[in-house]
Amino acid sequence: MSINDDVELLRRIPMFAKVEPAKLKLLAFTSERVTYGEGQELFHQGDNADAAYLIIAGTVDVMVDSPKGPLTVAQLGTNEFVGDIGILCDVPRTATVRAATELTTLKITKELFFRMITDFPAMGVEIMRVLAHRLEQTTVQLREARSRTA
Repeated sequence: MSINDDVELLRRIPMFAKVEPAKLKLLAFTSERVTYGEGQELFHQGDNADAAYLIIAGTVDVMVDSPKGPLTVAQLGTNEFVGDIGILCDVPRTATVRAATELTTLKITKELFFRMITDFPAMGVEIMRVLAHRLEQTTVQLREARSRTA
């Protein structure tokens, strides 16, 4: 795949959708394409967060530790972004992410991610919007879960 293909992939991610193509080209050029076999971990719950991953092809399981063992809470696929919370909030990984299928990702290091946000504030604004939307969705899901258990 070419840098231009990677730029198009990045444009499909909501937090990058409104970023200028030249800036996305820089992000794509400085990112690393990483492949994983089925069952391989991208990262483990509790690890230090050092990068986020754009899923180019394949799916991942997002799992959290529970008293009964790992609990799958989500499955993410092509054009989705995973690992961003850890690098944005500077907290240990909140979940384990494992390749559910053969997987190709674009790995964006924490340093690169923050350099892009610093150099291009519009990207930071878009990231805040996406995260606020995710928080809203999580709040709705929690409300629904509480009403089912009550």
